[in-house]
Amino acid sequence: MRILAINGSERGRGSTWQAAQEALAYAQGRGCATEMVNLAEHRIVPCDCGRCNSRPDPCPVDDSVGEIVDRMIQADAVIFAAPVHGFGLSSLMQTFIERAGVGHLRFERPLTNTIGAVIVVGRRYGHLDVHAQLLHNLLLNRFILVGSGFPVTIHSGGEQGVLSDLEGMDALRRSVDRIVDVGTALIASGTKLPLPGEVERRVGRTS
Repeated sequence: MRILAINGSERGRGSTWQAAQEALAYAQGRGCATEMVNLAEHRIVPCDCGRCNSRPDPCPVDDSVGEIVDRMIQADAVIFAAPVHGFGLSSLMQTFIERAGVGHLRFERPLTNTIGAVIVVGRRYGHLDVHAQLLHNLLLNRFILVGSGFPVTIHSGGEQGVLSDLEGMDALRRSVDRIVDVGTALIASGTKLPLPGEVERRVGRTS
């Protein structure tokens, strides 16, 4: 199976990247093909058209979001990895999920039934708030959520950075095991999961 990690840190090779790399290396050890997208290495810009919620076609902004969404669609599983900034989600990751969701994904929800998971990295505070926001985004896009029983929230302090948080790294590896186990079972069974009957539901709208 193919696993894609989205690193939403402005520091493309920092603690969040290290945690995502550990997840992908562990998945490779279980026979998976893996890929990392570092948002900091791409052009991700806000949209100011003022019509995102009303326009019936994909966002016309010329940046990397559409190409990254295409790579997500090709994956069997997507891991969102993000740091805590100012007790909340990093502005780069926030911009990406807004642009991807409203500008590209809401029309047909092409990531429906893709496996999804979340990694959050920070010092001591705000992990669960950021984790919950990203989980809600996965739910909005109709991912299949898997986990280890505990959220993958990793403290970045210590001599070895994220590797010093033994409990957090254990949760990370357990979550990767769940991704691989569930994904492999779905692929082996050849089962096509049912799609929701309605693509988009808003007040007063069904499309």
